[in-house]
Amino acid sequence: MHSEYLVRMANDIANFFAAEPDKEEAARNVLAHFKRFWDPRMRAQIVAHYRAGGAGLHEIVMKAVAQLAEESAAKQ
Repeated sequence: MHSEYLVRMANDIANFFAAEPDKEEAARNVLAHFKRFWDPRMRAQIVAHYRAGGAGLHEIVMKAVAQLAEESAAKQ
């Protein structure tokens, strides 16, 4: 799957949760969505995109993927 498509999907998810006044809670909700609905390969690809600079990612997605990247690194 192309990174641009994943970025667009992730940003759409973030836009849904952006109404949450607590941005940390919004990021946790995005993270939960990734864990629940995204294939492990999709999660790995969005983490790789984040590690490469995260071009185009919504700030809420950046927070969620930072946590996902941290959890991924801890498992290795």
